[in-house]
Amino acid sequence: MSRIGKRPITIPAKVQVTIDGTKVLVKGPKGELSRNLPANVIVSQEGEILTVTRKDDSRTSRQMHGLSRTLVANMVEGVSQGFQRRLEIQGVGYRAQVQGRNLVLNMGYSHQVQIEPPEGIQFVVENNTNVIVSGYDKEIVGNTAAKIRAVRPPEPYKGKGIRYAGEVVRRKAGKTGGKGKK
Repeated sequence: MSRIGKRPITIPAKVQVTIDGTKVLVKGPKGELSRNLPANVIVSQEGEILTVTRKDDSRTSRQMHGLSRTLVANMVEGVSQGFQRRLEIQGVGYRAQVQGRNLVLNMGYSHQVQIEPPEGIQFVVENNTNVIVSGYDKEIVGNTAAKIRAVRPPEPYKGKGIRYAGEVVRRKAGKTGGKGKK
């Protein structure tokens, strides 16, 4: 039995969960999420607790058990508290700002890079170099943060670029400065 799949999901006070066969709908103060789960897992609600079980012990059922439980738990946490990813910008002249809902990045290119947020995503910029991507869907928050990072990933020689907060960038040694061949 999956250790992750066995864990029950506690539903907070302001969150409503509706289960219709394989479809799970979660409503909360931050928003509303729904997801179709695989047919070989069963979601059941008993009071304020959700449990995910599998129909049989086949390989695909075992694979989907923990995944389905985690997806439902992320939906419940997202509509109640939300998720956020922090990004740091390092480099001289590199900066970010919010114009309307869009994020505008100056990353050393000949043009500014504008990123339009998907539905349910907000951008906050602190000190022109720290970007916070927040929303209620963990998957969309992560994908949006990855798109921002892909504008200028951190390079290994000077460490310039956009990185996740707490990300360690392995640095390489530059040129040694030795004499050329004769």
